[in-house]
Amino acid sequence: MQSAAIQVETRQGTLTGVVEGDTHLWCGIPYAAPPVGPLRWRAPQPVTPWQGVRQVNAFSAASWQSAEYCQELGGGDPGRFSEDCLYLNVWSPAKRQGPLPVMVWLHGGGFTIGAGALPPYDGKALARRDVIVVTLNYRLGHLGFFAHPALDGEDGERLYNFGLMDQVAALRWVQENIEAFGGDRDNVTLFGESAGARSVLSLMTSPKAVGLFHKAIIQSGYTLPDQPRDVALARGERLAEHFNLPNASAQDLRDIPAEAFWPLTAPHNIGPAPIVGDAVLPQPMLDVFFAGKQHVMPVMVGSNSDETSVMAVFGVDLAGEIQKLRRERRLGLGLIKLLYPGVKGDEELGRQVCRDMAFTTLGYVVMQAQQRVNQPCWRYWFDYVAEAEHDTYYHGAWHGNEVPYVFDTLGQIMPSREYATPRDLKVASQVADYWVSFAHDANTRHTVLPGPVRWPACVRGRDRLLRIGLRKHAGFHVENRFMRARLALFKRVMKHHVSLD
Repeated sequence: MQSAAIQVETRQGTLTGVVEGDTHLWCGIPYAAPPVGPLRWRAPQPVTPWQGVRQVNAFSAASWQSAEYCQELGGGDPGRFSEDCLYLNVWSPAKRQGPLPVMVWLHGGGFTIGAGALPPYDGKALARRDVIVVTLNYRLGHLGFFAHPALDGEDGERLYNFGLMDQVAALRWVQENIEAFGGDRDNVTLFGESAGARSVLSLMTSPKAVGLFHKAIIQSGYTLPDQPRDVALARGERLAEHFNLPNASAQDLRDIPAEAFWPLTAPHNIGPAPIVGDAVLPQPMLDVFFAGKQHVMPVMVGSNSDETSVMAVFGVDLAGEIQKLRRERRLGLGLIKLLYPGVKGDEELGRQVCRDMAFTTLGYVVMQAQQRVNQPCWRYWFDYVAEAEHDTYYHGAWHGNEVPYVFDTLGQIMPSREYATPRDLKVASQVADYWVSFAHDANTRHTVLPGPVRWPACVRGRDRLLRIGLRKHAGFHVENRFMRARLALFKRVMKHHVSLD
């Protein structure tokens, strides 16, 4: 970082950031009071205003998590940890005219790892395209998603999804303050990957987030159902018993050290889905989209060609999943073979079926939900693999591989900066251009995004998708009715299981 400083006035006080060449950066801005002591497992509270000038030139601590897993799976070293983690970062172009679109990023990591300051999420390259970029931390693991009878209704309403409430608080901060950084509070795009995408989906159904953002980008969101309230409460009681607190009071629970939660393993760890049945998520997210009752706004949604790469982390037996499906009356072996012609062996069949059921189908569900509310939906399929990595990523783009393309950080972060070719860097620049174009111009009248190929939205019953990185002719290609038969079937299977629940 250069030492030159840049000052802004927020509602909470004066901030001084830094100049980084042709961009400005303010990092470690508090958007809520530290959620510690009596504020653990409560809705985020306002920041206490400060006097004088506050230096914001260093990234804040991340929520407690596994540093090893974050470095291996989450995009880099998250740095230090603290329960006091509710901070955000803002990048803007040094020279700007008029209020610019705002892009607010929610990191992934299964709601257990990650931070807004990880290297792939550096906002400089996007800010150079005339947008304001915001990344943030939110509470993770049991600190962010927890239910227990002793805490139920403490604030006059049920709250279990504290991490989602943190995201809402950050969006409220954007509404109050982003104009001071050159941003347009009426043009906020919320985008995220994996658990970040699941967060975007959740906030698109949450009454707490109405009006706080205006467009959404969903990268590799997944169809895992939300955790029912009664299950979460029972798990909370079992966790208290694990800490020898069978009749725990709220104070007993808050006395548990923050660092005691993240090392917990099954059955006391948390799942990668929010809890349904509180004031943040009154209804299951998937139910709301099936009914077409999500908040009305333009949406981009997509996934990667080898999403099942992440399932190995959770010990999923892909071949075993196919054997289970063979026993399902609604999804027999003959139908699977018909839907996946030429795919041989249970391992590869499991890879593709699990990918499509858990990830690809969600894009189809969101597209149809968008059409029900007459809003455009841009769909994509990311299959680009860096030229030097074809042997490593033999089955396609892994879960999360698109992120440094979206942020155009491929040539900056390790290890890709050591092997990225000019062609790889060009594709990354083009992907980032599409995302920024969506933030700038996507609306019900502007339904085609410019780029290497014109990317049309799915409107008026049209089923279209942008393929990024086809193996035979790498680049960009628009395809009609992508995997239509598979995705229509899997949507019906999903709805059936939801109705059974």
